[in-house]
Amino acid sequence: MEFKAAVFTAAVLAVLLCSPASAQKSPPAPAPVSVSIPPSLAPAPAPAPRYVDLAALLDVAGPFHTFLGYLQKTKVIETFQAQANKTDEGITIFVPKDSAFAALKKSTFSNLTSDQLKTLLLYHAFPKYYPLAQFRNLSSLNPVNTFAGSPYTLNLTDDMGSISVESMWSKPKISSSVYATKPIAVYSINKVLLPMQLFSKDPPPGTARRTRRAPGMSVPRIAWGCW
Repeated sequence: MEFKAAVFTAAVLAVLLCSPASAQKSPPAPAPVSVSIPPSLAPAPAPAPRYVDLAALLDVAGPFHTFLGYLQKTKVIETFQAQANKTDEGITIFVPKDSAFAALKKSTFSNLTSDQLKTLLLYHAFPKYYPLAQFRNLSSLNPVNTFAGSPYTLNLTDDMGSISVESMWSKPKISSSVYATKPIAVYSINKVLLPMQLFSKDPPPGTARRTRRAPGMSVPRIAWGCW
């Protein structure tokens, strides 16, 4: 009997030791660690176009003082500057040399009102940037609207790389590229653009006036009318 009791007791102990309640609990699994993933870097914004002071450029780039003087007097320079640096389109300006103005009769602009003079200056620009490489395609769209608006248009011709800008009373050629980096293109021309809407006929050229021949001089000196 004692043997049976001992066996029974051992069996009970074995059952108790193997039960879930008495089993050693495993430590809880660690909570997942949240990893903060940084957002993808946004592409850097495109650099703003370099500011170009048109007045300073025209002052030092060539003999453009007459044209620059008119731009400043009428404040059209401010309109051009805003178009160049505050719009996506940019600007293309055709700048006559001082000699182009000197070739005109001094009274050519004397009968123009202040608004007409502004229109004349705006007529020398396109409200968009055009590099020289685009002028051949641009010529197929003739006539091209200028900054002065309709009906102040220009016709462009590209003859084997020689580009002419044609108004009613003048057909100057682009003699050089003064500045051509987006958003600004400035091209030098050898004549003033004269629209038919402001001039009913071709203004006469400036006249040469002879000075008294100095002793010993074989050729008279000529002084051309200028501004």
